[in-house]
Amino acid sequence: MTFEYVRVRVADGVELNTAVAGSGSPVVLLHGFPQTHLMWRHVAADLAADHTVICPDLRGYGASDKPAEAGPDTYAKRTMGADIVALAKALGHDRFALAGHDRGALVAIRTGLDHPAHVTHLASLDVLPTLDMWDVMHGVSAQVGFHLYLMAQPPGLPEKMIAGASDEFFGHFLDLWTNDPRAIPADVRRVYLDASRDAITSIVADYRASAGVDIDHDRADRDAGRTLTMPVTVLQQDWGSMLGFDAAGLWKAWAPDLRHVPVRCGHFMAEEDPGLVAGEIRALLTR
Repeated sequence: MTFEYVRVRVADGVELNTAVAGSGSPVVLLHGFPQTHLMWRHVAADLAADHTVICPDLRGYGASDKPAEAGPDTYAKRTMGADIVALAKALGHDRFALAGHDRGALVAIRTGLDHPAHVTHLASLDVLPTLDMWDVMHGVSAQVGFHLYLMAQPPGLPEKMIAGASDEFFGHFLDLWTNDPRAIPADVRRVYLDASRDAITSIVADYRASAGVDIDHDRADRDAGRTLTMPVTVLQQDWGSMLGFDAAGLWKAWAPDLRHVPVRCGHFMAEEDPGLVAGEIRALLTR
């Protein structure tokens, strides 16, 4: 399956580098950290057999534009979600299914909450909604998320620290979170490390937003009783037993029509077990 690359303007001064292939009902796939759209290479090829598959680099990542952090909203998931709705519309799709991994999953969740008329189905790979993520991080167990606290700091220090050893920093997560190192071969790893090195400032801004404005948006939705109204599938490592919380229970509060699937592979499941991921997305689309 050959993917066509296009650059799509989604906001003032922001174009998203996007791979598109296939025909049929549209599915948008959003990548995670520290990756690019390339993480979907296996799943996207599978789904493109009978769907229009759209794989952008998120704003601030990969070959997409990286606007300067003018304020908390620049990399708010609300802003990044609006990018995705604009992207789909520009490609001719008013309604679409949406799947995200890691950071992309946070964007997908916010898109589903803010734009329910546009998102028909939603799949989230290996995250909790932002508000719950911070709530369950406590004590020594929070060391697994040290990067969340580092990149939550005001501009300056985190960017300088990461720039001093960027390959080691980003490579640490590729190593630590992968059960099968063969899932991310050397050439793909190099793409991820190079892309992340060139996006340190915007990646940190993305994480900083998740320690501020994104929490505000989640809390407002929780207080208002707003939920994801579309069918939702969550694929997740068994974080609950490790960190002492009920992941499925937390998700059910946000997604009444929920399928929650614990997985045995590592965090980068679209690369470690693409057959499982593609199969679950296909099953989701039938609901």
